[in-house]
Amino acid sequence: MSNSNLGGTRINSFNENFLNECDQDANSVLTELDKGLRSSKIGEQCEAIVRFPKLFEKYPFPILINSSFLKLAEFFRYGSNLLRLWVLRVCQQSEKHLEKILNVDEFVKRIFTVIHTNDPIARALALRTLGAVAGVIPEKQQVHHAIRRALDSHDTVEVEAAIHSSVLFAAQSKTFAISMCSKVASMIESLQTPIGMKLQLIPVLRHMHHDANTAALVKTLCVNLLPKYPSENFVVVILDSLTQLSCATLIDIPDQVNLLLSFLQDPRKRVRYQILRSMLSLAQKGAHLWPKGALRNLISKAMTCNDLGNEQSLVLSVVLTLTDCPVTCNALLNEEQSLLVELCSNCLVLEHHTAASQALGILTSLVSYCYTEKISPPPDIYMEQINLHLESLIYSSLINEKLTNELRQYLKCGIRLSEKNFEFAEEFVELIGGILTDEFIYPTKHSILMCETLGALCSQFCNKKYSAPPANTSPDMMVVEEPNNPFQQLLPNLLRKLEAIVDNNFDKDEVRLVEILSAVCLQSMLGHFMPQNVIDVFDKVARVTSYWTQYRIARSASRYGQHYFASRLYHNLSTHVSVEKLHFFLSALAQISKAECILIHGHTYETLLHNYAAIDVSFQTMSPIQPMIISERLERAVELYWKALATLKASSSPSHPLTFQSEFVRLRATFLDTLFNLVIIKNTQSITPPPAIAQTLAQKDQLQKFGHVTNQLRNAVKLIKSCEDMYSKLYKSAFDADPCTLEYLEITQHICGILGQSIETICFVQPSDPPNIPIEGSYPETKYLINCCKKVKKELSHLPAEQGNLKTITSKHTDVIMNQIEILIRSPVCMPRFFFQVLQNTSIKLSISPQPRTAGDPVVVQPGSSLVVKVEGVIQHYGRTPSLFRSIEAIQLTLTSQLMTAKNNEFKSANDTITLTQTVKPHRDFLTGSFLLPLNNMQSTGQFGAPVAVGGQWQVTLEACGVIDGNSQLWTTGPKSTLLIRVPDDPSKQSSSSSAPIRRF
Repeated sequence: MSNSNLGGTRINSFNENFLNECDQDANSVLTELDKGLRSSKIGEQCEAIVRFPKLFEKYPFPILINSSFLKLAEFFRYGSNLLRLWVLRVCQQSEKHLEKILNVDEFVKRIFTVIHTNDPIARALALRTLGAVAGVIPEKQQVHHAIRRALDSHDTVEVEAAIHSSVLFAAQSKTFAISMCSKVASMIESLQTPIGMKLQLIPVLRHMHHDANTAALVKTLCVNLLPKYPSENFVVVILDSLTQLSCATLIDIPDQVNLLLSFLQDPRKRVRYQILRSMLSLAQKGAHLWPKGALRNLISKAMTCNDLGNEQSLVLSVVLTLTDCPVTCNALLNEEQSLLVELCSNCLVLEHHTAASQALGILTSLVSYCYTEKISPPPDIYMEQINLHLESLIYSSLINEKLTNELRQYLKCGIRLSEKNFEFAEEFVELIGGILTDEFIYPTKHSILMCETLGALCSQFCNKKYSAPPANTSPDMMVVEEPNNPFQQLLPNLLRKLEAIVDNNFDKDEVRLVEILSAVCLQSMLGHFMPQNVIDVFDKVARVTSYWTQYRIARSASRYGQHYFASRLYHNLSTHVSVEKLHFFLSALAQISKAECILIHGHTYETLLHNYAAIDVSFQTMSPIQPMIISERLERAVELYWKALATLKASSSPSHPLTFQSEFVRLRATFLDTLFNLVIIKNTQSITPPPAIAQTLAQKDQLQKFGHVTNQLRNAVKLIKSCEDMYSKLYKSAFDADPCTLEYLEITQHICGILGQSIETICFVQPSDPPNIPIEGSYPETKYLINCCKKVKKELSHLPAEQGNLKTITSKHTDVIMNQIEILIRSPVCMPRFFFQVLQNTSIKLSISPQPRTAGDPVVVQPGSSLVVKVEGVIQHYGRTPSLFRSIEAIQLTLTSQLMTAKNNEFKSANDTITLTQTVKPHRDFLTGSFLLPLNNMQSTGQFGAPVAVGGQWQVTLEACGVIDGNSQLWTTGPKSTLLIRVPDDPSKQSSSSSAPIRRF
């Protein structure tokens, strides 16, 4: 039985070896592929060919890609048509790597040889392959000639391949486009050309926009073809080609819009749909170029549509796209207001939700434009239509799972208006909150949309709450007055809804709903203490949800400053993970949250865990357990932060170094340690009198008469300035961080600046100018932190008013610093998102040459010569959306060579360190650069004063020390590579030494 099973099993050693390529280098993987190419089985050959795109993505270096494509071209020349087909697919899938082919002529020569075969299928595959690599051979005249000749072939397959290649070459080559214009025109007008082939030829013309004359000639040709070929297929293809041509030239957009409007009355439905799609493209490309009157004609057409559903929604989508342009909004408000209101009101009462969502979007865009341009008040008719229909549209689309996109559009309109109109925002929150907390069961994905909408609205209200100037300077940052915040009334209902979901045995589809709803509740409590009844609800949620869901809820609690609740979850999760590194990571998060509990509440986590309900965590009334004094709170918190840093180090690995997390925790611990030093200075101020020499020192610096406190405060300023600089470095190293994290780091750096300037005002006669808040903040967490900045800055007004020459340092001055410290430590840290989530992951890999034959050995360079160091690099992106926040526009390469051997004192030497810098721009995520490195710095004067090069060993370090993004901002992040260079001694040095006279004693 076993023998028969083994006999029927096909063993593919090539496939098994390739699957283990993660453990191999590029040469090993290429060897395995080459073995598959040389296999006698056609299946293994095809399998080896289709593996090449994956190889190029993993090792995108020119030497490997060049040799690989030459191998594939050789197989294309001698292989079967099946192998040629797979080589064609590789070329199509590896378009961005084609420019790394070094021997382009040899590659094209091997492909072009197949053009002369008698097999039309092979010739067609060769033409398509040449078209696929048109980007690297745009001006190859022999290829141009082959395509023109193939257009006259009698074989349909070959002609279609030539047409396909013509489209690709016309997009790349101006010469080819101009030369082919007349050829394509004659073939289209020829009676011998089949109808289907003419339809394939017309799209070639859309790429002939390399100069104005050719574009005008092609435009005239296409316009003249319209009356000659009035069939539906021809009209659709010609109008689409003209639209693409106009989008490329831009100057023809007004004429193209008028042309499309003239065909908009065509009775054929497909033609009208194509016209509207073409107008949508023109609206996206150049809405400001539309001619006057086109908008009125378009709206009139929408009102007279026979198809009140899909066609009308297409017209409205064009108008909605046009409203992104201020010129269009101004025209709609002043010239087409009555016509537009009639159209939108008619669409809002239709049962077709797509058209209704587009109409609602148009009205929302116009109202937002009025608020943005401060046109006060906006036309009431627009808001009346929105208020009249929005609620009914949301309710009618909620129960239908097929209307998810339309419901999303309605909710986006509500969020957009809520940002501009506070009264509308309150009503919209009540509407969404009422829908979400009622007892009716809606589709889960629609409920998730409602929760996401509620989260966006909550962010808006939090931003408005903390945008106002602080009304008082109480150190209790967890008590904030917020009149007319509907989320305070809505929160109990949301908690009841959350409790009801977990009580009803929710399924896996509702897990996401629980997570988002929990995040909304936590966000609404930003700046507030979490009551015991709220903690009880979340405890019930934690008991019935998975560990991953508990972690995501804990992460939200950390981001919104609810550290006591977060520490409970982290502490529990750390005992339920089997992976050691995850245990250390969760333990570090628990230690961070426990440290923040001490700072905020004045009690340890263990005390809060057993007495949370009895202790007044807001410090407002007397509690049975007295809170710690400020010095003890800081001391214990610093101790926990250093423990958390050590635990984070234990959870890191070479593949996941946790660099940002470790540096963030280290800076937080350093900053708290500096605050602790300030408290010690305050405590010792009254018990340490000035020394006897203080009066003498005061003759040069009058503040020295107050004793040690002056110098200690000045040293504290240096420490705080050091923290500010380190936060600045952390900011510049976080290239992949989300905007909220970067705002948080920038504001934290500003807090250090404010505190440092406050101390300077006390301990210096002439302090530096106060720093200005760099940003206003766009997120609830950063708005909250800015509010803290304002409170800290406002404390400076309590300093005694003194002249520069009459300054004193008394307990009143240091009390101000203590109040500022109390505000800072009572303000909960909202952990940045980048600490938990990396939404954009960009890495740079560098390859430096020459390389030694054996790893660790130096590269030998002849004395008296220079070394050319060539650098190749690859930018790799990970995650769902590459370059989500920012992309790399240029990289600053720095090459540093350091002499490692000891100097000989009798030799005159130049600088032992050479630093070279070069800025390179990556192309298709690949970069290259070169340095000329002189290694004959050490010189001695030999016989007759001739310079002699001296050997030695050098360490060359290459670093991508600067990454420049699209906004020309420099980020200090990038990898390092090292190389050892050995220069042997110059033989002339030894002869010079031997001829020196002998000293006698």
